Amino acid sequence: MTRILVVDDHASDRSLLADFLGQQGFRVYMASDGLDGVNKARACRPDLILMDISMPRCDGMSACRQLKDDPATREIPVIFLTASCHPEERVAGLEAGAIDYITKPFHFDEVRLRLAIHLTLELESSVPAPMVEIATPGTEATSLDVALFRQVRAIVLGNFVDVPDVETLARQTSTSARRLSLALKRCTGLTVFDYVREERLRESKRMLLETDSDIATIAMRVGYTNGANFSTAFKARFGISPTDMRNSRDRNSALR
Repeated sequence: MTRILVVDDHASDRSLLADFLGQQGFRVYMASDGLDGVNKARACRPDLILMDISMPRCDGMSACRQLKDDPATREIPVIFLTASCHPEERVAGLEAGAIDYITKPFHFDEVRLRLAIHLTLELESSVPAPMVEIATPGTEATSLDVALFRQVRAIVLGNFVDVPDVETLARQTSTSARRLSLALKRCTGLTVFDYVREERLRESKRMLLETDSDIATIAMRVGYTNGANFSTAFKARFGISPTDMRNSRDRNSALR
């Protein structure tokens, strides 16, 4: 059973998430602040951590850094929970080691899809054999689903600029468009189109934080021919524009 650690100093938010995640078939652990979260992560080794940022005694940023500095916990994905929309906080969180953000108040469909995406990608990168069964919220993904997902992911990551349409992807993976769409839905909770967009935006975020390529170049490298469309999609996904993310990264670097 997939294990999720919820770290939040508000008991009501912890209970809401725990009830929802329990209904989705997850085993849920709870912690009341960052220090408690670090200790419980070391003890129970969850598959993913949902962590609030603003907490007493030890906030989410500090806890995330401690987790990433510890070889025993550094590979556990951390998703921050926050009511803040400030670009500087989001960039700081990503630099601290978080992989994503979920904004409060929670939209449970978003929580479900974020977990499905990151848990699937984590499993895909850590388990070499394709013959595995993975459970995503609400569905069971078969070994064939996982094999098809891996093939599609390899194609997408290999060429962001010219990703084939669903029918062409289906031919390249020796299946039907309908069967391929079902596999992606089971493995990620997303349509093929939405999955491709997710991978493109994740790569663009990485390039913004880790390279000095200009934003127009990054947009083209991940398959966006229109800069305005890229900026709109990026802000909708991460809650911050590409320009603000780059500027915040540069300011944070200058202060170090």
